[in-house]
Amino acid sequence: MMKTLRHLGFLLGSLALIAATAPAAQTPDTTAWKAGAVSIDITPEGPVWLVGFGFRTKPSDSVAHPLYAKILAIEDYAGARQVFVTLDLLGVPVSMRNEIVRQVSEKHQLPNEALLMNASHTHSGPSVEGRGVSDPTLRKKGEDYGKMLTAKIVQGIGDALGKLEPAKLFYTRARAGFAMNRRLPVAHEVINSPYPDGLVDHDVPVLRVVGADGNLRAIMFGYACHNTTANFQSINGDYAGFAQSYVQENRPGVVALFMMGAGGDQNPYPRHLNIEQAKHHGRNLANAVETALLVTRQKALHGPLRSAYETVDIAYADISRADLERRARSTTASEKTRAEALLKQLQAGKEIPQSYPCPVQVIRFGTDVTLIAIGGETTVDYSLRLKHELAGGSSSVWVAGYSNDYFGYLGSKQVILGGGYEGYSANLGRHPGPWATSTEDRVIGKAFDLIQATNR
Repeated sequence: MMKTLRHLGFLLGSLALIAATAPAAQTPDTTAWKAGAVSIDITPEGPVWLVGFGFRTKPSDSVAHPLYAKILAIEDYAGARQVFVTLDLLGVPVSMRNEIVRQVSEKHQLPNEALLMNASHTHSGPSVEGRGVSDPTLRKKGEDYGKMLTAKIVQGIGDALGKLEPAKLFYTRARAGFAMNRRLPVAHEVINSPYPDGLVDHDVPVLRVVGADGNLRAIMFGYACHNTTANFQSINGDYAGFAQSYVQENRPGVVALFMMGAGGDQNPYPRHLNIEQAKHHGRNLANAVETALLVTRQKALHGPLRSAYETVDIAYADISRADLERRARSTTASEKTRAEALLKQLQAGKEIPQSYPCPVQVIRFGTDVTLIAIGGETTVDYSLRLKHELAGGSSSVWVAGYSNDYFGYLGSKQVILGGGYEGYSANLGRHPGPWATSTEDRVIGKAFDLIQATNR
């Protein structure tokens, strides 16, 4: 018995000695990140059909400013990754995004929720996949361009992931004032005209990526405003394209990315529809970014990095046969064609779709920043409501529209009830009808569901 007790005492003493001399478990450095960024020229070879303005009658005749895809890959201390792809294009076709997700999932084990694709909505960029182009030769060019673009983005994502190096992330914001609401109420109508009393979101959120050597490596910034300053036949990225170039000036090797906000009902003013005005607004936005970088307080970002991505079915308003017959007599070609096609579906005994899957994505940098990305031409009410309802917490809120799927305008309840272009007519060439007034609550509700899911 005594021998057993001596052995037990020796064993306990040995364990105590091991415990005393073993290194203590290290607390992870939640401010330790890795980042990699690349810039890819995606300027098409002209002439190509430019999309955004429906009244163009001929293809492009020059390049006023190159178009780019910018890619920023981020990894947290635990190995979670997120990739941001920003494009100087009108929108992100969901078919293209789905194909990119398929390929990067196979090649880099990057899940769907870890990819955010956002378009600047320039109205001076090419058709992707040939959409909306009647001329067969130009349509084929658009189809070929879509294939080329997909391959370039997949390659760029791999390159950005391959460049992951230690970094620190910082968030700050400033303001730019050239966006103005364009839904001017006149009598019982809403017309597309400057509305100084309308809702706006002048925030310029800025994510700064600094390498281990202390040098700036990438800057991602946003703004909520249509890129509709330049209206002519030259390819260019409008104010957002120039802003990125200005931010990169005198910063060799730095990649500047523009993230389009909820600017569906916002226009840049003054709006003289020329390249000089686009440069002017681009300089204005770049100055706001410089202010954010040099003057405002910087918030160091902590991990963990969490993301979630789902679609929410948003319903169409009730559509009657009489509505379709009336629209089939429209003088607007796209509305007339769409209504005629829907009437044929009904006559053939086929059902008309009742809803559309709108993508919603949430990306969280610890408790410091919550980025909410919504598909379609998101109107500004979504951003203002999310920021208001999430106010009071420690997390800064960044809202991006035009993300992951370009399916037309996404009006808020107020916009839908008001009608006009964004609330009614703009979508009739693409969808069976306008959105139901429940749309805003469903999208916002899905965002809150995903925020809750990323709390776990």
